[in-house]
Amino acid sequence: MMTPAHARAPAFDDRPVLATAPLKAGQAREALSRVGDPSWDLGPAVFRENARRCHVTVHFDVLEHADVQAAMRAYLYVRLNVDLPGFRSKLPPASIRQAFNRARRFFAFARERLGRLDLGRVDQALADAYARHLRADPARQPVIVGHLLEVVCDLYHYREHLSGGGIGFEPWAGQSPGRVAGYRHARENLTPRMPEEVITPLLAWSLRYITVFAPDIFAARRELERLEARRDRLVAADSNLSETDRQQLRRARLKAFFDRLRREGRGLPIWGTAHNGKVRIDSHTGTVTPPINAHLLHLHAGIDVRGQRHAHLMLTGGEPKLIGAAAAELGVEVGGMDTPISIDPESGRPWRPRFDAKSLAHEERMLQAAAYIVCAYLTGMRDCEVQAMQRGCLSVVRSEDGLIERHRIRSTIYKRRSTMGEAASWVTIEPVADAVAVLERLSARPARSSGSDTLWPVLRPSSVTKTHLSSEVVRQLNAFRDHLNAAFSSPDVPVIPPGPNGEPWRITTRQFRRTIAWHIANRPFGTVAGMIQYKHASVAAFEGYAGTSASGFRAEVEAQRRLGQLDDLLDYFDRRQGGALLGGPAGPRIARTLDDTAVQLGPLPAMIADRSRLRVMLASVARTLHVGPLADCFFDPATALCLKRVTTPDPRQPLTALCEPTRCPNACITVHHRLAWERGAGEARTLLREKRLSGLQRIALEQDLRRIKAVLAQIAPDGALPPESAAEEEGARIE
Repeated sequence: MMTPAHARAPAFDDRPVLATAPLKAGQAREALSRVGDPSWDLGPAVFRENARRCHVTVHFDVLEHADVQAAMRAYLYVRLNVDLPGFRSKLPPASIRQAFNRARRFFAFARERLGRLDLGRVDQALADAYARHLRADPARQPVIVGHLLEVVCDLYHYREHLSGGGIGFEPWAGQSPGRVAGYRHARENLTPRMPEEVITPLLAWSLRYITVFAPDIFAARRELERLEARRDRLVAADSNLSETDRQQLRRARLKAFFDRLRREGRGLPIWGTAHNGKVRIDSHTGTVTPPINAHLLHLHAGIDVRGQRHAHLMLTGGEPKLIGAAAAELGVEVGGMDTPISIDPESGRPWRPRFDAKSLAHEERMLQAAAYIVCAYLTGMRDCEVQAMQRGCLSVVRSEDGLIERHRIRSTIYKRRSTMGEAASWVTIEPVADAVAVLERLSARPARSSGSDTLWPVLRPSSVTKTHLSSEVVRQLNAFRDHLNAAFSSPDVPVIPPGPNGEPWRITTRQFRRTIAWHIANRPFGTVAGMIQYKHASVAAFEGYAGTSASGFRAEVEAQRRLGQLDDLLDYFDRRQGGALLGGPAGPRIARTLDDTAVQLGPLPAMIADRSRLRVMLASVARTLHVGPLADCFFDPATALCLKRVTTPDPRQPLTALCEPTRCPNACITVHHRLAWERGAGEARTLLREKRLSGLQRIALEQDLRRIKAVLAQIAPDGALPPESAAEEEGARIE
């Protein structure tokens, strides 16, 4: 007789939590967490390198009541293992803690109202009360309320799969939780862009760390490893000696080190910063300094205080008198390591004092933060994609003549992919390749100790810390900001200026992708933004990584382009209301549009008008705006002159390189373009001073100068040329 299927199935508490999720290599499903375990570890099914361990672990003992624990186990199990087509797919194991926290809130509310948690007794009145309770907190945004209400709908849709049953009615008659919460989906990405004055120095100093400072940091690490290896050899050699003989040898080594410092004209090493509240007071001057760098003295003397605490040189049984006398004679120097410090080309001075073990570890973390900024900002990769980079991820594709064509980075895309992710490659530029080379060296030592290939290890691994940088990167990035301000700022001008509220700009990983997409799309003129602003990237490279990766960066750029078009048109509106003149063939048409919009807004002054309403009113015009160096194009393919000059035109966008700003009916010239036109006028005047010009060349230049003068007259106040331009023209006429 065949055993029924339900009888063969294991009891609910004995089922593996990860019954269907793909597992990392080497993981056996039968050895993983079971439903009835007090804690679930979903790490074996989490492939994201930047996932925090606490986010993939669930501890049920934090739930006080057994009925809540049972409901939570049932809910999380079905979310992980049941796919409901048209409603929800299986929950990625990396999102388990988020689901736990959201469900916990509703279970606690329902239990308080019902006396015990019985989902069968939940009714619409209780669901409405929960929604009112969530909306009552003014600090809770509607989008968050919507996410929390999703749990109530889940308990209905998964009712047939929950071991204890679910809710027996469809909450809110099938309305979406977002609508119940009053949330209106906003198309605009709410992640703040880094202001230009923040990202520019942040990137510049990051590149300086990669190109100038990194060699010193690596040299100091090599020196410290040599000193540690020598100390270990000396400790081993001294182990068979008596305590008296060991002390004599250590004293001799210490004196030899002092003699070398004396010959080189150097002082006794002190730490770069006072730590543990300890300081040193100079016996002659009374100056307060950080304490003596006993760690470095121990390395030179052959002492390992971890195993021989009594041998510490600053203790009474050590050599405090000898050290004090040497400090009085030689003076002191910060750090004390021998690695020379490079000259910062910007300041003409060493970029920092000499290293010690603590400052070296700190600078390694700052170098890692700098490399992250370069990689995240100049590739457009998401944080999970950056942190999925592994050793050997960089490749170089060369042309037949051996010249470098493209740098490529291999990593993994996770967004809208399976939990295992999808391999992808990004075309990138040389600064990113330099950053990856730095990361290869920086990660080698900690990665060896943990057996990992990641480029983003925790640089101070220990038995009680995680091995992967993960979300700690945010804290490290903001520490890098503070470090730059502390180490390199002038007294009145910080390296990284504060945000609009006067507080330090808080850096998050999402800001890099949005900021670079914005700059590529909008600042100052489309894809040349990177080339103009940062001086180290080519248009081809920007187009490469904007378009070849499957991670959706091209769509991100296009979204930012649309937002930039609208912001630029709002700027047009504000300036027009302030009296700005619009030149070019399209100037009168756009001026009328903006003036009509101002009339429709009613009596409100332009600067306090309802910006949301204004954005809606100007949206259709904004979609046609393309910012350019000599004129802005309000693109209409039917009248665009640039399209008439090519055999196969693309009617979707203007050909900026073929723009005829004084003839095309789509061209609008504003004060933003004034400097470019003035430069053109100056160049024309300079050429007109050349006596070897032919008659036809002179006529053409004079026509250009009159054309430029007419443009400047359209956009200059009172229709006049600026004084400096008029003076230049008068000088040319006199010559």
